[in-house]
Amino acid sequence: MTIRITRVYTRAGDGGHTQLVGGQQVDKDALRIECYGTVDELNSILGLARTANRETPGPEEARAALDGLLQRVQNELFNLGSDLATPAEDRPPQQPVAEERHVRFLEAEIDRLNAELPMLKSFVLPGGGWVTAYLHQARTVCRRAERLVVRLARQESVSAHAVPYLNRLSDFLFVLSRWNARRRGEAEALWTPEQA
Repeated sequence: MTIRITRVYTRAGDGGHTQLVGGQQVDKDALRIECYGTVDELNSILGLARTANRETPGPEEARAALDGLLQRVQNELFNLGSDLATPAEDRPPQQPVAEERHVRFLEAEIDRLNAELPMLKSFVLPGGGWVTAYLHQARTVCRRAERLVVRLARQESVSAHAVPYLNRLSDFLFVLSRWNARRRGEAEALWTPEQA
């Protein structure tokens, strides 16, 4: 797939409208735009997590593994964003989309990483070091993206694996945040209701 970006601004959106892939014009606050905009927001937070991962101390092997996983997810999120920006009737056959193999990969990684972690006896309070905190933030934005895509799927056709992918991704980010905290020796703060 060849991508060429020759202009950054077009002035075409100054009236509050934008074009989907395929040329259909919609309002900038349309639900489809909100969906892929939130996926883009999630991708940006993962970029922050990768930057923090490179710039904060930790075991080199764990940092490299984390970076590789997040880079893969960032690419998959670009595919998902492109898919969400394209109405089903305008989607070319070669366009990358979220597929079952992507969902299965996340499930396998959740199981692999979770096997290294102690069993939870309460909810985890978001926090920890910078990387862990960004992963928790990414998890919550991923859940918001999932909710938005569920709403969109009630109104329009979306790819079959878009919602399952976002669902597994939020679980993956939760487990990854715990795994990262453990590998970096960060204390895991748990919810204690009696302190409320």
